[in-house]
Amino acid sequence: MNPALTPEAIAVDRRFMNVALALGARGLGNAWPNPAVGAVVVRDDVIVGRGWTQPGGRPHAETEALRRAGSAARGATLYVTLEPCSHHGKTPPCADAIIAAGIARVVSAMEDPNRAVAGKGHMRLRAAGIAVSVGLGIVEARRAHAGHILRMREGRPHATLKLAMSADGKVGLRGAHDARHPVAITGEDANRRVHFLRATHDAIMIGVGTALADNPQLTCRLPGLEHRSPVRIVLDRRLRLPLTGRLVTTARTVPVWVVTGEASSPAAETALRGVGVEVIRLPDELDLNVALAALSQRGITRLMVEGGPRIAASFMRANLVDEAVLFQSQQDLGVEGLDALEGLPLAALTASKRLDLADTENLGADTVATYLRV
Repeated sequence: MNPALTPEAIAVDRRFMNVALALGARGLGNAWPNPAVGAVVVRDDVIVGRGWTQPGGRPHAETEALRRAGSAARGATLYVTLEPCSHHGKTPPCADAIIAAGIARVVSAMEDPNRAVAGKGHMRLRAAGIAVSVGLGIVEARRAHAGHILRMREGRPHATLKLAMSADGKVGLRGAHDARHPVAITGEDANRRVHFLRATHDAIMIGVGTALADNPQLTCRLPGLEHRSPVRIVLDRRLRLPLTGRLVTTARTVPVWVVTGEASSPAAETALRGVGVEVIRLPDELDLNVALAALSQRGITRLMVEGGPRIAASFMRANLVDEAVLFQSQQDLGVEGLDALEGLPLAALTASKRLDLADTENLGADTVATYLRV
């Protein structure tokens, strides 16, 4: 931020950056492989243009805001949640569009970790005589762009682990052969929140055990947001996913990707591909780091993990949980209940030195706690 600004001017900048951050949130789960950026054009303390990254990542937020502002953008200030791009991709650089529009000042929340940008956008704007301030809203922007940051720096998506638990930390009842028998745990308010979380993630992952036990849909079923259902991903070492299950029979409507090992049946792969399922083959061990790298290469930036105790524990052991959202009811399931993390105490998550409790909230009779990576 510019140290010469008065506290009053900084407060004005903060207000408009908050608008940009709120606009950017509209693209979460819908903008991949690009980050969900928000932008506003302000002239004489009035917003004259708003924009956010459109479905599929284009158009970018800046060009959308400039298009809506039109000639009012000349001499105005642009607030944007991520550094404007400076390279030619599938669209021309946003930095060039900002210069051409006559913007006088840019307030950018953070530098883009993408090596193709990485400060070059800000440099190009300054070279054109535009005043550039960087850093206002950076804490919020880092969280909003966490998936983009991880994809650029570590080659993997941001992983959110979701658990719905009883008061005594159980996620289902033990069935025959120690299989999980699904049981309703949380109420409607919590369930609606889960569907909203699905809408804000690019993809949702379960293990094949959950697919066999629950026969889930894994779609967003909130009115008006049905089109925001994420890609549905199943870890399935031996390709046991049934062709008659609800995931497979809806694969041509909402994408289904199955991640499997090299030793799985070619015939089963052919059958799944024949009904619209994408099969991703990895080394037979199905290492989670390798799996997440493969998803990142396909553009996934935000992954929601909604499987059973085994996959949840696997993500914890691999240190791949960036955010955890724990929904908890007031009822106990008792000794027949299955632990939330297979082979690990719940304290491995709730008392982890790698995760901090960021927020708690009541949702009807249930509570929801959000943990963020330190």
